[in-house]
Amino acid sequence: MTSPPRVLVVDADPETIRLTTDAFRDSETRFISVEKVDAGGLELIQHPFNAILCDLSVADGKGFDFLKEIHRNHPGLPFIGIASSADSRSAIEAVKAGAFDFLSKPLDPGELKRSLREAIECSRKGSEPVSIDPRNEHEDDSDTLVGNSRTMLDVYKALGRLSPTPVTVLIRGETGTGKELVARALFQHGHRAHRPFVTVNCAAIPDNLLESELFGHEKGSFTGATATRIGKFEQANNATLFLDEIGDLNHALQAKLLRVLQEKRFQRVGGSSEIAVDARIIAATHRPIERMIAEGEFREDLFYRLNVATIKLPPLRDRTGDVPLLVNFFLRRFSRELGLPSVAISRRALSCLESARLPGNVRQLQNIVRKALLRSRGFAVDRDIVEELLVETEPGETPRADLDALRLWCRKLVDEAADGFSAEAHRLAIETIEALLLGEAMRKSKGNVTRAAGWLGLSRLTVREKIKKYQG
Repeated sequence: MTSPPRVLVVDADPETIRLTTDAFRDSETRFISVEKVDAGGLELIQHPFNAILCDLSVADGKGFDFLKEIHRNHPGLPFIGIASSADSRSAIEAVKAGAFDFLSKPLDPGELKRSLREAIECSRKGSEPVSIDPRNEHEDDSDTLVGNSRTMLDVYKALGRLSPTPVTVLIRGETGTGKELVARALFQHGHRAHRPFVTVNCAAIPDNLLESELFGHEKGSFTGATATRIGKFEQANNATLFLDEIGDLNHALQAKLLRVLQEKRFQRVGGSSEIAVDARIIAATHRPIERMIAEGEFREDLFYRLNVATIKLPPLRDRTGDVPLLVNFFLRRFSRELGLPSVAISRRALSCLESARLPGNVRQLQNIVRKALLRSRGFAVDRDIVEELLVETEPGETPRADLDALRLWCRKLVDEAADGFSAEAHRLAIETIEALLLGEAMRKSKGNVTRAAGWLGLSRLTVREKIKKYQG
């Protein structure tokens, strides 16, 4: 079981601990509060922490010294500096000294919660080990790359070859193949494993917020920018930055990212000062980048900058012999996590999984095994349970009644074309379904083009163009 996150708060102001505990009221996160730096140092000796929140102007005057000590002795522990808005120490000074983030008082509850969540997630992903166990022969609780197929052995060899080097790596593979796990393995076996592992999912953040997320912004640079914000690139200085779903960046951000990779410097949104940065970049995508380049949706020069070295993750259907290893690994892991007795899986059930299409790859298999364990009630997982779960977890499955209705509609289109009423049955069918599908995705995402594009497997530029086409 993973232990609840622990955060050390060093601040004599009771309002700070009240805000932090209120922000995480529904969370298991534990906050340990001390008033002085010396007491904070003792807590660090006695207990592990996932993040530190410290007033840089604490009464004993040692806030900045504490920050420098943490950066020197615990470089992978995120340190969030806070200070009154009138304090002479700036965000730039704090980040230069090694702070993960900087917040000014009075603290905004939303910004405080965001920053602490990011710090805890950074600490978790950087510290939770990723093991490589081709045959799944141990009982370790760490995240594990399991599989001894020829295609996975190629992945392990690439990890061994690329981990010690500072080169930019592009991880490619279908959804659910484990791209983030490989990124973490690259980081943990690399030369910056003692530094933070900063992540950002480019597909999960709306266009109008992603630039600020990556590069930060200056106070007053746009409506709602009430304080200076540190971006992911600054947080990853002398560390590692993982850019997941890089294929979802719009053209403006692609250009800005290219400049950072070329010149190793950038400007915050609304800023004029150049900020130097040295981050090891690991990127990942499931998109067909070459096709996107041909269609003008992705910059070719950026692709070459990202594609210095590539790790291609195979889909599960190409990993011959790995499904039984993965199933047994997940059965053992979920038994421990859920506090359930270990169960076996029948040969027929395992054969069913081996022959299944599993378009969701390892993620779908993991979901099936977890649900099967819960439904088995302590008995062996049989074929009937697996077949039910394959239907339930199949992405994009269409119910039989809907398929019949769709077939009748298509038949009507073809009949009308055959009778001479229309010679465009294919175009009418495709455009009608595409417009409906696009409309449903935009409804579900509440108008968020980024999310809709991710669900549809299209670029944001393509979705915008189709919206214009069908709304026109």
